[in-house]
Amino acid sequence: MNFRTILKPLVIILFFVLLFMVFPFLLAIYYKEPAAMKAFFSVMVSAVVICMIAFGFLRRWQIQRIAIRESFVLVALCWVSISFVSALPFYVSGAIPNFSEAFFETVSGFSTTGATILTDIEVLPKSMLFWRSLLHWLGGMGIIVLAVAVLPLLGVGGLQLLKAEAPGPTVDKVSPRISETAKILWGIYVGMTVVEAMLLNFAGLSYFDAFNHAFATVATGGFSPKNDSVGAFHSPLVEWIVIVFMILAGMNFTLHYKIITGKTRQVFRNTELRVYFAVVTICALLVAVNLFSHNVYSVHDSLRQAFFQVSSIITTTGFSTADYKKWPAFAQYIIFLLMFSGACSGSTSGGVKLIRIITLMKLAINELKYLIHPKAVMPIFIDGNVVRKDMVYSISAFVFLYAASVLTTACICALSGESVLTSFTAALSTVGNIGPGFGRIGPVENYHFFKDWVKWFLSAAMIIGRLEIFTVMVIFTRAFWKK
Repeated sequence: MNFRTILKPLVIILFFVLLFMVFPFLLAIYYKEPAAMKAFFSVMVSAVVICMIAFGFLRRWQIQRIAIRESFVLVALCWVSISFVSALPFYVSGAIPNFSEAFFETVSGFSTTGATILTDIEVLPKSMLFWRSLLHWLGGMGIIVLAVAVLPLLGVGGLQLLKAEAPGPTVDKVSPRISETAKILWGIYVGMTVVEAMLLNFAGLSYFDAFNHAFATVATGGFSPKNDSVGAFHSPLVEWIVIVFMILAGMNFTLHYKIITGKTRQVFRNTELRVYFAVVTICALLVAVNLFSHNVYSVHDSLRQAFFQVSSIITTTGFSTADYKKWPAFAQYIIFLLMFSGACSGSTSGGVKLIRIITLMKLAINELKYLIHPKAVMPIFIDGNVVRKDMVYSISAFVFLYAASVLTTACICALSGESVLTSFTAALSTVGNIGPGFGRIGPVENYHFFKDWVKWFLSAAMIIGRLEIFTVMVIFTRAFWKK
C-alpha cells in the first residue's frame, strides 16, 4: 500500500470541499446569523490552515498512478474525513450540539440517505439548512467524480476512483477521457438542478426553498428545510414537478447524455430503463387504486400521492407528502417491497439497483431451464449483450453482502432495544440510503431516539451502502493488505 499516493489527493479533495462552505457562510452573513457565520468561518480557516500545512509537507511528492487498492482506501478516507469536517459547523454553531448527531446528519446528507435526527428542522438557521441540502448535492453525483472533473492532478487513475465511488455496478464512459466523462455527467447534474429549481420557483416556492429541494431531488436525498417535507407547500404542481425530477434522477445519467445527443433509440432499448418505468407505473397505479377503493383520497389525489411516494421510495429520495403508515395494508406492502429495489445503475439513487435484480431473475429462470435441459448452453442477455459469468458472480456476491449488511445493522438496532420492524427498516433504509422506513422511523418521524453508539453504527451503514458495499468491505479482507 503506497500511502504517499493517497495522502496528497486526500488533502486536495478536502480543500476542494471546503470551498463549498463559502456559500452557506455568505448566506449566514446575508440572513444575519452570527452563530452560523462564526462557525463556518472558524471551521473554514482552521481546516484550510491544516490543509495548507499538510500540502506544504506533501508538495514534493509526485502523484503516481492510483492503483485499484489505493483508490479504495482513498475513497473510503475521503467520505469519512469529509463527513467529519462538514459536521463541525453544525456542532460548533450549536445547531446540533451533540457531535454524534451532527456526524449522523452530515453522513446522511453526503450519502443522500435523508435520515434526520432533527425534531424541528425549521428552527435551524437558514445557512445551516442550505449547507445540509448542499451536502446532498455534493454527495449525489459524488465528490470524487467532481474532483476528477476539475482537478487535472487527479486525472491519472481517475477511472479507478470512479469505479470505487460512483453509484451502480458499472461506470459507463461517455467520452474517451475519464475527466471529460466526469465533466459531462456533472454538467447534466447541474443542468437538471437549475431547471428544477426554476420550475419550483415558477410554481410558487422562494429561491431558497426551490434550490434546497432541487438539490435534494436531483441527488435523490430527501432533506427538506420544512418539517412536513414537500407536503408543507400543499401544492399539486410542486409535487408533480418533484415527481418528474425524482424519476429522471433515478435514471442512468449516461442515458440523459444519449438523449441530449439525439441517441433516443438506444435509450428506449435499455432493458433496465424499461423495467424502471414499468415498475414505477404499475406500482403507482396499484397503490392509487388501493387508496381510492378505501376512500382515502379522490382519484386525482390518489394518483398524485401514489406516484409521489412510489417515486420517492424506489429512487431512495425519501421525500414525503403523507404518512404512508396510515395507508391501507396493501399500499404499505408495495412501499415496503420497493425499499428492496432502488432505481437504475449509474443514477444517484441507492439500493440494490434494478439491473442486478433483472440479472438475478434471468439467472434463476436459466437455472430452472437447466433442470430440464442440463446440457444446454443458456447465457444471460441484457440489451442484446451476453452478461459475463464474472459479472453474474459479482452481482450475486453483492446481493449477499448487501443482505448481510442489512441483517447485521438490524441486529445492532434490535440490540439497543428497538422493535423488529423499526430495526429492520432502519437497517434497510440506511444501507439502502432511503431515509424513511416503518415503525418509529416512518415518513413523519426521525432517528433522534436511537442511542449515540447506534447512530455511529448507522452512519457507517450509510457510507457502506453509498459506496456499494464492496468498496468498504474489501479493505477489511486479509488479501487486500497482502503485497
